[in-house]
Amino acid sequence: MATTNHFGSALRGWRERVSPGDCGVETDGDRRIPGLRREELARLAGLSVDYVVRLEQGRARNPSAQVVTALARALRLDPSERDHLFRCAQLAPPAAGNVSLRVPTRVRRLVDQLGGSPTAVFAADWTLVAWNEMWCAAVGHPGTYGWAGGNLVAGMFRADGDRRLEPIGAWPVRSCKGDAAEEEDLVADLRLTAAAYPHDTRLASFVDRMLSASPRFARLWLTGGARTNVGDRKTIEHPRLGGIALDLDVVLAAGSDLRIVTYTAEPDSVDAEKLDVLRAGCRSTRQRTGRP
Repeated sequence: MATTNHFGSALRGWRERVSPGDCGVETDGDRRIPGLRREELARLAGLSVDYVVRLEQGRARNPSAQVVTALARALRLDPSERDHLFRCAQLAPPAAGNVSLRVPTRVRRLVDQLGGSPTAVFAADWTLVAWNEMWCAAVGHPGTYGWAGGNLVAGMFRADGDRRLEPIGAWPVRSCKGDAAEEEDLVADLRLTAAAYPHDTRLASFVDRMLSASPRFARLWLTGGARTNVGDRKTIEHPRLGGIALDLDVVLAAGSDLRIVTYTAEPDSVDAEKLDVLRAGCRSTRQRTGRP
């Protein structure tokens, strides 16, 4: 069975979508398609017409990164489409610049709408950048964490002895898989980010500092895996309510690599009742202070 020509299909579809006028191409008014002709795309991308034809027909299947970049620029592809074209060519998408610490308004709005659950937003390098009231009620205010640079990785590896002596939050939060597995998951995720942002000097400096400061981190960085952290089962040792067992889910915000982290409890459980107590406390605080 012939291999599906994903690259050629995408290239032709996007070529026919582009308005010649938007690319500065003069038209004669007699056109069978609304988009660019193959010769026009070839000229804009600095390629031969024959090569564009062979790419669309699947007779040329291994374009270089330079060719894909030129085609993506000529077709005015957005970042997601550009990355898809690279993957269709079996190439890694071009590396981004720096890890963004900016939280778009829509993400802040989502966090606010998840006000009934402890929710926070982390940058791709696990710097904490936003949170809601329930997050503070469940695991303490981030201002009390003592993480260097507000970074979870720095907080997790700040003690090279028993991490229980220095909890990662205002009070201990434990993974059901154990400290070692939790640390391995986090470092594996950070490794993906470091590979995606090879030119981010701030991130590179952070990794260098962690390698020097923590033998545990260094061992995992040199020998561990590379995978996305998608969640865990945690127990929060709450100072007032005792242990609260919760599911932690990590979701990537659409159009970014921000990590939205939220805690939820099993319905009709003791842990759900404890979250209800925390919600009531948040409502009471808002009423007392007059906040919406």
